[in-house]
Amino acid sequence: MQPIALGPNMPSMFYRGDGRIDRLRGTTGHKDRPEDWIASVTARFGSETGGMTRLPDGTLLAEAVAGDPEAWLGAAHVARYGTDTGLLVKLLDAGQRLPVHVHPDKGFAAEHLASPHGKTEAWIVLEADPDAAVHLGFRRDVEAAELSGWARGQDIEAMLAVTNRVPVTAGDTVLCPAGTPHAISAGILVVELQEPADLSIMLEWSTFSLAEGEATLGLPLDEALACIDRRACPPERLKELHGRPLNSAVGSLLPGEADPFFVAERVDTQVSRHLSQSYSVLVVTAGGGHLATEDGSSLLIGRGSTVVIPYSAGPAVLSGDIEGVRCLPAS
Repeated sequence: MQPIALGPNMPSMFYRGDGRIDRLRGTTGHKDRPEDWIASVTARFGSETGGMTRLPDGTLLAEAVAGDPEAWLGAAHVARYGTDTGLLVKLLDAGQRLPVHVHPDKGFAAEHLASPHGKTEAWIVLEADPDAAVHLGFRRDVEAAELSGWARGQDIEAMLAVTNRVPVTAGDTVLCPAGTPHAISAGILVVELQEPADLSIMLEWSTFSLAEGEATLGLPLDEALACIDRRACPPERLKELHGRPLNSAVGSLLPGEADPFFVAERVDTQVSRHLSQSYSVLVVTAGGGHLATEDGSSLLIGRGSTVVIPYSAGPAVLSGDIEGVRCLPAS
């Protein structure tokens, strides 16, 4: 099996993009589409196949993996996790501020939403406007009744005022654990790694023309809000959630807290040209060259390329002048 270059997979969303994904990938026609789901074996919430990646021959990636899991994922991964890749990668282009929202953890998702995954996620910032920021966690403890009142009254100003506004610039890396209330401001393009689940509970829905039931995944509001970590997220905790900058030395970019979920590695052929054997997703952010495998096959890649690499492709070697991010499931 060989690495496979993937085309755009950009489902319609409730918020808008600003063309950054098209500009990165060198494509057209997706300016308002804010997300590209890369190597997705995850369906949109409430859909059977929406959001899932199809390989160039039309086969769903999920079906291909299920049909030959050891070739795709490796025997050790299958022994531990079965046919679950454990990973969804996205390009996310915030053309407007995203709503204040939260993703449930694995326990809540299993009990309330019949899902085997929660949604811890991480952001690797590729582009950011000068005033760009993420809102991450509450600045102080918030009472359940207080939070419920804000949501029921759609008091967006109060919700935003109590979150930590964290400025970000290109190259920043941030972990957002499940349960953490958050939002991303306009003017940001990120590579997002996440658990493979489409589970978002919105505290803010009126400004995005969403119905309350849609915003809470069909759960009663107070039941949905129970997944939120209402404790203060102080400066020292925010520091723990920041990883290494993208221009740092080759190696893991995210805090160790992310390791049970996924790993992100910087790729830079000026430092190292070798990729270890693993199922992985490669996002090329700059340059161009080739991705070669042990059997002598070679794939031409360049800025904006997204590639899924099966385990059975073996170790790989990059040539040319390439920068990017390699995303891997937990080992």
